[in-house]
Amino acid sequence: TVGGYALPVGSVANQSTSLAGYPAWTTTRRTGMQWEELLGHATQRAWFQTALTNRRLATSFLFVGPHGTGKRTFARLLAQSLLCRATDPNQLSHCGTCEDCVQVQADTHPDLLQVSKPADKAAIPVELLIGERDKRMREGLCHDISLRPYAGRRKIAILDDADHLNVEGANCLLKTLEEPPIDSLLILIGSSLQRQLPTIRSRCQSILFRPLSQEQLSQLLERQEWISSPAEAAELAAHSDGSLTAARALADPELREFRDGLLAALSQPMLAFGDLAKQCGTIVDAAGKDGRAKRDRLKTLFGFAAAFYRGLTLQLDAAQNLSSGDPLLESSVSQAAGHWKPGSPGAMACWRRCLLAIEQVDRNANQTGLLEAWSTDLATLSRC
Repeated sequence: TVGGYALPVGSVANQSTSLAGYPAWTTTRRTGMQWEELLGHATQRAWFQTALTNRRLATSFLFVGPHGTGKRTFARLLAQSLLCRATDPNQLSHCGTCEDCVQVQADTHPDLLQVSKPADKAAIPVELLIGERDKRMREGLCHDISLRPYAGRRKIAILDDADHLNVEGANCLLKTLEEPPIDSLLILIGSSLQRQLPTIRSRCQSILFRPLSQEQLSQLLERQEWISSPAEAAELAAHSDGSLTAARALADPELREFRDGLLAALSQPMLAFGDLAKQCGTIVDAAGKDGRAKRDRLKTLFGFAAAFYRGLTLQLDAAQNLSSGDPLLESSVSQAAGHWKPGSPGAMACWRRCLLAIEQVDRNANQTGLLEAWSTDLATLSRC
């Protein structure tokens, strides 16, 4: 399947007033986007349509795929279609103008619950799931989804950042997953199946989302206000591995220049791990004092390296030049492959080390120590 992502084309600020200043419930302006505007995800959409037609829609889903490929947008479109009372309940569609649709887009629908990891936390707090200690199971997602629908056809909960559910948090969800309330739907969103706890994986139906194609990402980028021209959109799409998140990061000229230097350094026969750690630390610190911004940039840098070692692994396994649509990545990988001694197992080990580093950022590992350990490990693995 091909992944997809698209942003809403219109929304409202609150329940009573639309962007145009007219009453939200009476305006005929469409709210948000329609399924036809979504790039990709045709197979996933068809699957949900079949489930609705046959009245066999499950109650718990796990949406997994790379960041920036459209999982959240798909989840919100699904929620809007299921909550829209102006359309056939057996059709995956929504009108975009009714009270339900407007409320979903404004994040005020009483039957749509949304939970995500707070920026200052390493994991999703159990209080968001089962309430504060003195109000356990009287508030929080698990309590709220057990209530009967207030206005819509069902209760729908979207739990973002499922990668950050710890064991305690996952255990809080067990009863809801095993004994789902009538007329409820729970969607968990994560980056991969491997990062989900077994108790979650075994109780949810997994829906896999793949990266955007280069053409689709270019089309999406042309819709963004921060893109100046189709040429810029095409260039960013070629370097972003199908992810809008990566494209947004690369729109920063400073970060794009650093990526070029990083690929050049990784392609050399001897990796100067001391210089690598220092340079990465400098560019991360340049993101400012905000801790979340620095962590996001650090994950972006590790993502650049992961893409390089992934490409190297594929080229060494296939015994032919990498074809990624990213000329700089292809040339860097080809240069490294010419002198790489550890073979594809060594390249894969470096790839895994980069993915581990991304996970360690999410666990709030010390930046300096993490960079030093990561760069040292890469230097060691590349000489094996």
